[in-house]
Amino acid sequence: MSKEKLNKVKKPFYKKWWVWVLAVIIIGSIASGGGEESATTDTEPESTIDESAVDTQEEIDEAQEVVDDLNNQLEEATGEDVDEDGAVEKPKKEAPEPVEEEPAEPEMTVSQESAIQSAESYISMSGFSKSGLIEQLEYEGFSKEDSSFAVDNITVDWKEQAEISAKTYMDMGGFSRQGLIEQLTYEGFTSDEAKYGVDQTGL
Repeated sequence: MSKEKLNKVKKPFYKKWWVWVLAVIIIGSIASGGGEESATTDTEPESTIDESAVDTQEEIDEAQEVVDDLNNQLEEATGEDVDEDGAVEKPKKEAPEPVEEEPAEPEMTVSQESAIQSAESYISMSGFSKSGLIEQLEYEGFSKEDSSFAVDNITVDWKEQAEISAKTYMDMGGFSRQGLIEQLTYEGFTSDEAKYGVDQTGL
């Protein structure tokens, strides 16, 4: 009797093989389900980051378009170029052209000033050639240097002086055209000046 009872005693459930098989299946299902959830959880932030990056880039592009429009309006209003930062580009100033300084008038001695006054006085009274006026000043006692300096520093139209001298000779006596040209040339006028002076007399 005791042996039969012992043989009929039930084994604990955790010692049965099918219990372990069922446990393994359940654990495997739970593990696979958790893995899918974690994978889903891991992938979701990536899509969220990509969408936010796209939104940010679109906002940047829209802001740049607004800035470009404002710069264009500013250029039209001011008529000046505007850089990307919205600052007005001022035109470069051109360097001023160098001013040519007039040569300083030479300092004159008392003798040179006196020679100039005498030369202007002779020119106002009668017609002189350049060389004839220098000789006249030398005759008055001025040095050759002061006489030349004086004649070089007065304003004279030598053709006009040849005309004055030719008319003076015509008033004094009769001259042929060639004779008058030779007389003016003898006084120091150039050939062109002498011919001009004679032409003004009508010869």
